[in-house]
Amino acid sequence: MSVEVLGISGSLTKNSNTDRLIQSVLNETGAESEFVKLSTLNVRPCLACYKCVHDNICKQNDDFPALAEKIKNAKALVIGGYIPYSQIDGFTKALLERFWSFRHQKNLLQGKLVATVLTGLAPEALAAVNHALAAEFKEYENMDLIGQVTVQGNIVCAFCGVGDECEMSAFKIDQIETKTKAADVKYAKVEDQKEVWDEAVRIGRLMGERLK
Repeated sequence: MSVEVLGISGSLTKNSNTDRLIQSVLNETGAESEFVKLSTLNVRPCLACYKCVHDNICKQNDDFPALAEKIKNAKALVIGGYIPYSQIDGFTKALLERFWSFRHQKNLLQGKLVATVLTGLAPEALAAVNHALAAEFKEYENMDLIGQVTVQGNIVCAFCGVGDECEMSAFKIDQIETKTKAADVKYAKVEDQKEVWDEAVRIGRLMGERLK
């Protein structure tokens, strides 16, 4: 039995902010849903082999073909990722590349509802990646993008154990502006970001209404 709403997370961290916010959107839809974590699957980048051209079925021998069936059968998608190095994470990027197989000769995702969740630190990077995601879903896939929510992420260097001493640390090279010490940085939880959480609830409820 196919689910109505499929949530997909590119986050590596177990039960991450990204994961929990996606799951919040799913819960608020009130619809039958499933949550998928890409780090538990083997979804490689597109190989541009063109073997999907005539039937819209990717021929790579990995976990994408099975996931593709869930994507096609779902009425709505909630896709979440995070931003390392000012661009979308590798797991989510690989998934989006494989969406190419859905739009040869006929568009299999046209009109499907979609919402995005994006976690990051730099506002400029968040805006740029959100813009790129919107372009893919609206202009290339012709999907119905009903909302995008962004989450304040965490300074990874604050929690690796050597953040203050490491010469490559964000605290040393000022890639992220801060005057604090790693030990003083508290982990940012999405539940404490009320506006973000409220927006996820709104998007989930809107998606649920649109599915009725």
